Formats: sequence, C-alpha cells, structure tokens
Amino acid sequence: PLRPPTPRSQSLPRPGSSRMPNSATLCGNSFAVVGYGICSSLMLVVNKLAVHYLPAPSFVLLTQFFASWFVVKAFGQCGAIEVDALEWRKLRAFLPISAAFLACVYANMKTLQFANVETFIVFRASTPLAISIAEWWFLGRELPNARSLACLVVLLCSAVGYMFFDSQFVVHGYIWVAVWYAIFCFDQLYIKFAVDGTVVDSNWGRVFYTNLWASILAGAITAATEPRTLMTVHWTPYSLGALGASSALGVGMSYFAFLCRASVSATCFTIIGNVCKVLTVFINVLIWDKHASREGLGCLAISLVAAALYEQAPKRQDTEATRSGSYLPVASTS
Repeated sequence: PLRPPTPRSQSLPRPGSSRMPNSATLCGNSFAVVGYGICSSLMLVVNKLAVHYLPAPSFVLLTQFFASWFVVKAFGQCGAIEVDALEWRKLRAFLPISAAFLACVYANMKTLQFANVETFIVFRASTPLAISIAEWWFLGRELPNARSLACLVVLLCSAVGYMFFDSQFVVHGYIWVAVWYAIFCFDQLYIKFAVDGTVVDSNWGRVFYTNLWASILAGAITAATEPRTLMTVHWTPYSLGALGASSALGVGMSYFAFLCRASVSATCFTIIGNVCKVLTVFINVLIWDKHASREGLGCLAISLVAAALYEQAPKRQDTEATRSGSYLPVASTS
C-alpha cells in the first residue's frame, strides 16, 4: 500500500508518534479539533449570509482565498508568525491540493443543485466508511475495530433517520452525486497524504501556499463566470460586512483545517467535518425560519454521540510494533 514519504526534517511536531502522547500533544490536538469545529460550523452560515447580500459565490470564495494568503504573508513579513518563503518546490507540491479542494467545492455546489440538503447529508455521512477502507488500502492504517465500525454505521443510520423525518430522498442527477463522492474521498485522502509528506516550516506555510494557488484558480473562474454580476452589484454595509466576516473566518478555517488534518487520520477528519454539518443544522434551527422536527434533531443528536465514541484506527506499523512489545500503544495518532 502507498504510504506518505517520511521527511528528513520538519520543524512541526511529527504526527503519529509511536510514543504515548504527552499533555502538550493532547492539548494541541484538542485545540486543532475544537478550532476547526467552530470555524467549520460557522462558515456555512456566514457564507449563506455573504451570498445572500452579494450574489456572486465565486467572488466570495476568491475573496476568502486571497485574504487567507495575503493576511498570512503580511503577518509573516512583520514577524508575527512564521511563514514559509515562496519556493517553486513547495508551489508544485501544493498545486494538486488546491486543485482537489476547488474541484470538491465545485462538485459540492453542483450536487446541491440536483439533490436537497438532507440527501446530501446522507451521502456525506457514508463517506467515512469508504475512506476508512481506502486508508487501510493506501495509507497503511488498520481497519476500524468493532466499536468504531458500529459508530460509523450509526452515523449513517442517524443521517438517514434525519432525512426520513425532516424531508425526503431527492436526487435528480446521480452523475453529479457520484462525481462529488469520488472527488471528496480523493480530496480527504490526498490532502492527508500531502500534509504528512510535504516539509513545511509551519502550519501557516500550508495556509499560504494552498490559498495562493486557490486564489489564482478561483480568480480565473470568477473572471469567466461572474464579470457582469460584479458590475451590477449594489455594495452596502451589509454586503461588505458579510464579505469581511467570511474572509476573516476563512483564514481561521484554513489554519485549523490543516492543523486538524495533521493531527488526526483522514477518516477521523471526515467524521469531524460531518459533526460540523450537524452543528450547522442546529445553528440554522436557531437562526432561520425552517425548523427541524424533534425526531430529526434526535437523530442528529445520536450522530453526535456516535462521533464522540469513535476510536481512531492506528497505523499498521504502530500495531506491529505494539505486538512486538517495543512501545506502548497510543489512543490518538495522526
């Protein structure tokens, strides 16, 4: 099976250490997961407001990408944070990451054109099962144990229950659902592979390179699809405020996403992302007029419990070393 290359040196702590993690490592992992969860849960709501006041979704994404790399580089130049210098080797390494991310976002939008949100949540809830098998095949992880497999099944069943009580299964274009599913799984696996295998000076370097490429690609998309829309936009304090809030949240989202990817497995990161979508539903219940039923919210609450009980699968070499008695097993690795 394909495994990420092992870098010779890297100033970041190497995830997946085979030793028992200390309190600093556990706090760092918790910081990454909580930070990503907060940003991801709020991002969809903020983007919904931004697109409502500024009906140009490609331009909103472009602004987020540009703000992320520009602000990070500016703070790096001031010495406030450590950011990697611009190098062709790193640019080349991060291009596929940005391309995969943009392809996933585009396929996501196309899927939502042909399927309702509840159906999309069900399809996304099934991705950890597929990614856990792909991680075993390509990235050298163990298959989920019985407890974790049960949690993954409960996650899927709770999403199906939410769809059953609150809406119905609606799909008008299965081809885009299939395209999104394949791109999403590839995105989760490849970015984990690249994060573990690409040497960077700090996590801010990942944010800088990914968003630099993404802003270039998104700029081309915006120029091709939304020039007339931008010429007729009526700028208001609300549209500017929503755009600024989405850009600021995009910086945090990008930072914590990479930090979280480096701290946990691809399957675990996917589960965290699914939990964030559940939290977004709860936020929408509090903000918007459309409310979920008690039964639907109960199903989502069950999914949160299942996600909390999920136990990350170890790497196969860690398991082999544990069996040989060379070191203590760890409960949470990358």
